[in-house]
Amino acid sequence: MAPPKKNITPINEMIKSSELMLINEDGEKKGIVSINDALNVAREAKLDLVQVSSSDANPVVCKLMDYGKHLFSKKKNVSSSKFKAKKTVLKEIKFRPSTDIGDYNIKLKKIKSFINDKNKTKISVRFRGREILNSNLGLDLLNRVKDDLSEIAQVEQEPSLEGRQLLMVLSPIKQK
Repeated sequence: MAPPKKNITPINEMIKSSELMLINEDGEKKGIVSINDALNVAREAKLDLVQVSSSDANPVVCKLMDYGKHLFSKKKNVSSSKFKAKKTVLKEIKFRPSTDIGDYNIKLKKIKSFINDKNKTKISVRFRGREILNSNLGLDLLNRVKDDLSEIAQVEQEPSLEGRQLLMVLSPIKQK
């Protein structure tokens, strides 16, 4: 299998068309000119002649620009957009069906901090041994968490029993 072709924009002598629509560095159309005239204009202005339309277009559209500067600014824009993008993280808090009120309040504060940081939070209630017979205690606990956080969080995944764990996922409420 052949390697994939790179998407290369033809510049200067790589342009195959004999006539082209020339656009100067300010974005003004100069009209249809021959390739030799366009290359001479590019050399005089110390710029590159860059094909901006497909090679099937009639006539091919080319623009005068500093191609190295164009690539640099394009790369810089991509990297800055990656830097600014905030990724949501899935955090997890574990409860037991017999979690006392003091521990519950501490874990609730931690969940609030996760939600305020715009992170999704997975809340799990883990059952040991015969505690699984009283899974309604875990369900009551998750419903209490859901009610306590109803102003800042919404339920993304309703409570569900998976093995010996009762799981629920909360996400921050989207602000308008």
